Amino acid sequence: MTETNEEPEAIHRSVEDEARHCVRCGLCLSVCPGYRQSLNETDSPRARVALMQARKEGLLDPSDDGFVDTFFSCLLCGSCAFVCPSGVAVDRILEITRGDLAGEGLLPSSLAELNDRILAYRNISAEGNEGRAIWADNLPSRPKGLGKEQAEVAYFVGCVGSFYPRSYSVPQSLVQIFDRLNVDYALLGGAEWCCGYPMFLNGNLDGARELIRHNVEAVRSIGAKKVVFTCPSCFHFWNHTYPVALGVQELGIEVQHATEFLADLLERDDVHLKGIPATVTYHDPCDLGRKEGVFEAPRRILRRIPGLKLNEMPENRAGSHCCGGGGNVESFAPEVSKRVSAQRLSQALDTGAEVIVSACQQCERTLAGAARNARARVRVRDITDLVLEALED
Repeated sequence: MTETNEEPEAIHRSVEDEARHCVRCGLCLSVCPGYRQSLNETDSPRARVALMQARKEGLLDPSDDGFVDTFFSCLLCGSCAFVCPSGVAVDRILEITRGDLAGEGLLPSSLAELNDRILAYRNISAEGNEGRAIWADNLPSRPKGLGKEQAEVAYFVGCVGSFYPRSYSVPQSLVQIFDRLNVDYALLGGAEWCCGYPMFLNGNLDGARELIRHNVEAVRSIGAKKVVFTCPSCFHFWNHTYPVALGVQELGIEVQHATEFLADLLERDDVHLKGIPATVTYHDPCDLGRKEGVFEAPRRILRRIPGLKLNEMPENRAGSHCCGGGGNVESFAPEVSKRVSAQRLSQALDTGAEVIVSACQQCERTLAGAARNARARVRVRDITDLVLEALED
């Protein structure tokens, strides 16, 4: 639930007022990835808004079959809010409704288990958190930022990059880039905890607040002035919610996605890139693009690499189609995630690209899974991998 300085009743009144601005025009149906793959009205944003209103008016019992599922099968990609002509913040309505349902003990068991794992292990994988830097074990040399006690930049890896072998290449690539270009950075290792975003999406910001406080203090303890993320969800949560959760206007630490950091870094006169002859298409992650407005930095990077030809998908930038990996839907309704990722893969293949590039390890993972399931002859790569390949030795 989004925290503000308002009393809870006032928060709910404002959300109900927000919902009343929905004129049920149906424009959201044209962009909602969940609705587009099911064509079921109850999977649409406007239906969820109407269901929330009906519940508030006592017309529906939230324990009725299917009611809870409707809210937790949403990818929370924000497409609906982006196109809504009435400016309805549908994503905020859904976040708060999830919080209400969780508070009433109606959180689905798979998501309650996810919360329990995070609180017990400080990560989403139920693995010893001291192993957060295991991805560095098979690098050619030890990252210079590992074990460093003071640095200008903190690299916040995130749970997926730390614990999912499929995504190890993302932090591996970034630290090698940093080392080659003499960036003064530090890895937090086991002192890094889950950012808390999955718990927030499960309606439990209060439970995430301990994680938030710890992570901010961990970054401050090394004197870092900037924290860099390869995970858009961590980046979005730090930038959008951390100050609110801590009751401050600013954290006093600059937060930046790796694409923004790299785009500036690659424009230094002493950085030279070799060519990579390939036709690529770029997938805008929802949390990075639509929610945080970072569209040009990754494209600046791609334009800097000689030989790359960028073919855009029709649905790009703020209108990008979700990869299927958002909203904790993979944990609750994996079949929805798979169908949505298949839709996005089809759009990418229509561009004729040989490589699908993204800037999110979750997007890379879901789209690679879709390509594997479809036996599609296309590679899916994170943008940091391309930058490392292009750096001259």
